[in-house]
Amino acid sequence: MKHLFVSDMDGTLLGSDSRVSPVSADIISRLSRSGVPITVATARTPASVEVLLADTLISVPAIVMTGAALWDCASGRYLRPVLLPPDALVSALGLFARHGINPFVYSLDGDSMLTVTHVPEMNRWETAFYQERRMLKRKRFVFGYDDGASSGESAILVFGMDEAFKIETLADELRRDARLSVSCYRDIFNPAVANIEVFAAGVSKAAAIRSLASEIGADRITVYGDNLNDLPMFGIADDAVAVANAVPEVLASARRIIGPNTADSVALDILRVSQYD
Repeated sequence: MKHLFVSDMDGTLLGSDSRVSPVSADIISRLSRSGVPITVATARTPASVEVLLADTLISVPAIVMTGAALWDCASGRYLRPVLLPPDALVSALGLFARHGINPFVYSLDGDSMLTVTHVPEMNRWETAFYQERRMLKRKRFVFGYDDGASSGESAILVFGMDEAFKIETLADELRRDARLSVSCYRDIFNPAVANIEVFAAGVSKAAAIRSLASEIGADRITVYGDNLNDLPMFGIADDAVAVANAVPEVLASARRIIGPNTADSVALDILRVSQYD
């Protein structure tokens, strides 16, 4: 039996410092070298995933941008990206504008880079988001939409962050468009703020995990998560595992609950379970 292990990153695999601890990195790397298929499924882009996994070996491609693409850590390339239909992008951006929210539009730039466009003005959460990511080598920010970067030909994600009630109202409207897949969840550190991700229809962590499992011939899937955007992958897993710090809805949907993200709980659980495979 081949057993695929997939973990969310923020609030799950990552500790309170938003890093993979040395203990977790060592466990996952050793298991990966021994042939255990382990990867991550995250809303993050490869620009930050690459940095966070610098000391951690994973044996299969990472599922990035909530399943909109895979990332081959060895070659530094995007695999099987799912782009937004240009007409759906235009419609979505119109709704963002109507709700007074200026999103970041992510577009593929070759097979290893992203161009991220935004209007020059940013709210305080967007500013903090940008400052944390502005030096990442696989992502470049462009302020202003007039350079054609968000024309829609290579757009893969529209991402927004604002007050929760505004984001959630927008999400309800966007979900009426069958051309789109919409993920909306509150910030784990500040529940008054919510994030929204808009992809092409069919994009999800669950769909990407199912495809990856089929590709590598996995007979069993275990997933780990903490937040609402992890629920779709819980639905397709043989073993859906919540960390103790997960939101109530995730705890209620889990088959098992392990320790918190601050205690290397995911890596230790993979070590324990893999010994019985």
